[in-house]
Parts: sequence; structure tokens; C-alpha cells
Amino acid sequence: MSFFTDLAHQYIDGEWRPGKGSWDIIDFNPFNGEKLASIPVATAEEVDQAYRAAEQAQQAWADTNPYARRTVLEKALRIVEEREAEISEAIVAELGGTRLKAGFELHLAKEFLREAIQLALRPAGQILPSPTEGKENRVYRVPVGVVGVISPFNFPFLLSLKSVAPALALGNAVVLKPHQNTPICGGTLLAKVFEDAGLPAGLLNVVVTDIAEIGDTLLEHPVPQVISFTGSDKVGRHVATVCAANLKRVVLELGGNSALIVLDDADVDYAVDAAVFSRYVHQGQVCMAANRILVDRAVEAEFTEKFVAKVASLTVGDPADPATQIGPLINSSQAESVSRIVDQTVEAGATALLHGRADGNLVSPSVLTGLAADSPVLQQEIFGPVALLIPFDGEDEAVRIANDTPYGLSGAVHTANIERGVRVGQRIHTGMIHINDGTVHDEPIVPFGGEKSSGLGRLNGESMVEAFTTQKWISIQHGRSRFPF
Repeated sequence: MSFFTDLAHQYIDGEWRPGKGSWDIIDFNPFNGEKLASIPVATAEEVDQAYRAAEQAQQAWADTNPYARRTVLEKALRIVEEREAEISEAIVAELGGTRLKAGFELHLAKEFLREAIQLALRPAGQILPSPTEGKENRVYRVPVGVVGVISPFNFPFLLSLKSVAPALALGNAVVLKPHQNTPICGGTLLAKVFEDAGLPAGLLNVVVTDIAEIGDTLLEHPVPQVISFTGSDKVGRHVATVCAANLKRVVLELGGNSALIVLDDADVDYAVDAAVFSRYVHQGQVCMAANRILVDRAVEAEFTEKFVAKVASLTVGDPADPATQIGPLINSSQAESVSRIVDQTVEAGATALLHGRADGNLVSPSVLTGLAADSPVLQQEIFGPVALLIPFDGEDEAVRIANDTPYGLSGAVHTANIERGVRVGQRIHTGMIHINDGTVHDEPIVPFGGEKSSGLGRLNGESMVEAFTTQKWISIQHGRSRFPF
């Protein structure tokens, strides 16, 4: 496919070029195994070149009128709108995303670009009083300089753009490393969009590589001041450790084990719809997905019957088919891992109301119940189409179960009493929770992030200003200070 081969390069200092590594990252279609592209990996030397190019270009960009920076982002938005059909096809082919998922990702990407356009004008300074006579304190908001962005495979176009666009809008330069399973949608496609939008060379660099080639070079390099990472908590802990040792700021958007709670007064049919979407959208490869469905015993039988019936009706197959609701997992390793988790949980005593099977990277949905309270599966993020149904007696037990996890990203509460739902939601240790809705939500101006092992910091809206700028104090003594010697 020429779309993929045309973008199968490194993008460093405004130049498209092959990596100098001795091996290639192969980009496969996860549904049919088609080879989409082959990309020679970038070396540590090329990562250095990318960071140095970013460093050299950044100051002039920071000095550029923010209205001019905004114009580049406006052009990028128009390009995404004009190429929407092409980008959608790429998401289907490279991720195994369904048509519905591709449309969802592109809709959010455009919304986040619109917000990034506004961010260019957002930073504001302050003049603060001083106890010293004649002194004026000015506090400036300035770009951090260079930002390193590491993005995941599940929503690569959106989640790369989500950090890249605000960082650029606020006057920074960026080095982006996409996930090796999605090097085009998560990496070089963005480079092409911003290149065509007129972004000056060096401000966005994309290195397609792997830790096996570069080690921790991307994190340890002296140039970047902030690392924005989206991915697993295991890798996120490593990123945080390395960055702390090098005194770098981090924004970590990590995994989740969200609970969708169905209280005894919930609209059961509606809760079923919300729970099925929250668990199975994009094959369950979503950090906010409802791993655990908690149901009050008063409505357990009705909910379970309707939930299982709806899940069983989902269409599994070719993501290019508009009728498909569940496409392939990203690779064979992930498909094998999910299948193994289901088999081991059933062998340990759980009941499979639906027992999904793997066919290549396609894994049909599973619904498990009857889990022991100490079942390991209750503590982990299952990045696949597996739902865990857990009964409870009353709000207090629901809250205890929901909080019994190392994660705290998203969640939902279903009830006929909105304020009751809010009260329960306030007791859940999570960064985000939704009353009478699903668990999978993201909006451009609402703080997005998690607690506990689900991350550090927030993105979106004003949180982007906090993430990608810093404060600088300049004082002016209009009189004369008196010194003790």
C-alpha cells in the first residue's frame, strides 16, 4: 500500500530518511497479516539528532507570535478534515480498528486539534505584589523547551496528537516515538500532516525505533525537559524512574481496571448497553474500559441475562466490514495472552458464561463470573474482550470492591438517583467517573488522568499549559535595595 510505504521513514529535522539501524520494524495488518511497510529502525545517534534538531529550532518557534503558531495548527486541522477518509482507512488497516472505532478516534482527534489551536493564546503571566518597597514581580509562562512523546498502539493517531499538538501550540519542539505496532498512524502520519501545514523543520521529529535498539536514550537524553508517556503501568514505572534520576518532569497516562457499578435502582437495559460498549469497544484495548462490571444482587439475574445475550450478538470479524463490532487484537502475543488469562481463570474455578476463542488475532468475547475474591484477574488490566461480572450487596460493598485494585483511571455508576450516583462516585479512588454513562470518555477541556497506578499528572485544557510550560520569575527593583554588607 503506497500510503504506508510513502510514510515508512524516519522524520528528522524536516527530512524523510531511512533509519540507520541494522534491522527493520515490520508493520503488519493485524487482521489479515498483510505487510504494510518495513522501516529500518532509528539508532541512538539518530535520536540524538532528532533532539538536537528540536533544540535548535525551538527558540525561534517560542519567539514566534502565538497567532502565527495558531495558523499552523489551523492548517493541520484542515488537512486532517480533508484526508479523513484516507486516515480512517489507515486506522482500520494498521490497528485492526473497526469503522466505528476509526470514526470515533478521528472525531476526537479533530476536537483536540481545535482545542490546541486555542491553547496557543492561553498562557498568561502575572504581576505579583512584593513585601519589598519598589519591587515589581513578573511571573512569565514560558515553554519547557523540548518534549519527548511516547505513544501507544490502541488510539495512536489521537494519543500522539493529544500531546504533540498542545506542546507545539505552546511554543515547544517535539520528538515523537510511536509504538512499533503503529509507526504510521501514531508517528509519521502526524509528521506529514504538520509538514504539509507549514510547521518549520526540526519542530516535530518522529523516530521509529525500539528499546532493543536505543535503550533508554529517549528518556535519558539531556535535551527534553518533559516526557509524555501513554502506555502500560509497568513501562510507565520505568519511565518515571529513569526520568526522576535525570530530573525530568513526566506526564504518565497509564492502565486501568475500571469498575462500572450497577446499583439496585438502575435502568438495567440502559446499563447493559453502557457496559457492553465500555468493555468491548476496540476489542477491549482501551485503558478506560470497564474490566469489572459490578451488579447489585437485586438486579443481578436480569442484568446478567441481558448482558450475556447482547455480548453474544456482537459481530466479530474483518474490521473493514462496517458490520463488524469486534476486530482483531493488535498482535498474536496479545491474542495469546488474553486467551491464556481466560483459560487460567476458568481453570481456577470461575464460570464462563461466554468463553471466547482465538482465531488468529481475532478473539471472540468472554464473560466470566463466580470469581474468587482473591482471583488475580480482578487486580489486572485485561487489554482484550473479557468482562468480569461481580455481584455485590449494597453501596458500601460496591465501593469496597471498586477500590480493591491498584488502578484508578475511570469508572461509572448507574442509578435512578443522580445524587446517589455522585455520592458513590466520590468514594471511588479514581481520576474520572461517570454517572449513568459508560467508562470510556475523553473531552478536550476536561482534566484527563488517573490515580494510583493509573498515572501521574493530567492532560487536556488548562492541564496542557501546566504540562508543557513552566513559570519564570523576573523581579524589577524600581528603587534601590539596601544590602546588609
